[in-house]
Amino acid sequence: MSRRRAGLSFRRQRRKFNLPLFKEIVSWVVELIVVIGLAYVLVSFFGIRTNVVGQAMEQTLENDDNILVNRFAYIMSKPKAGDVIVFLPNGNNKSHYYVRRVVAVPGDTVQIKDGALYVNDELYKESTDVASMEDAGLASDPIELEKDEYFVLGDNRNNSEDSRYANIGNVKRDYIIGKAWFRFSGLGSFGTIK
Repeated sequence: MSRRRAGLSFRRQRRKFNLPLFKEIVSWVVELIVVIGLAYVLVSFFGIRTNVVGQAMEQTLENDDNILVNRFAYIMSKPKAGDVIVFLPNGNNKSHYYVRRVVAVPGDTVQIKDGALYVNDELYKESTDVASMEDAGLASDPIELEKDEYFVLGDNRNNSEDSRYANIGNVKRDYIIGKAWFRFSGLGSFGTIK
């Protein structure tokens, strides 16, 4: 029976370099870098995340909901009636983002009579359940939208700062950041915005 000596042994074999494992690790690192880079590009150039401020969009969106904004949506097309948009009021870069629903587009005439919204002298068909408006604001008289203007309202019509008031007014196309398309909140509530 041979005895093993204590101490250094120069007969030990060096471990072989595991090339397949190394390739797999490098592959995972490269894929991770590509995914992070792609996510950064998509968020930076096509979308942003912001929070809803206030109760103006309640039932559809709640105060402090996180929303994802598609900035690419209106490069190829224009906002349509019913779209929920994110914009800066009067282009004020120091303001928070406003989130409201487009109810009239360029060329339309808007008026609020007896608490109801009329677009081009026809009662506007609402896509959500909304209350009768107590204050018509600027829209008590007909408003004709210019070629680059949109009329927006909050879904919570009696608690919304929107196009009915002079500090917001008609939203110019240049002030629109993008289309709100997905919401998520801390309570696990999430989904597309309609």
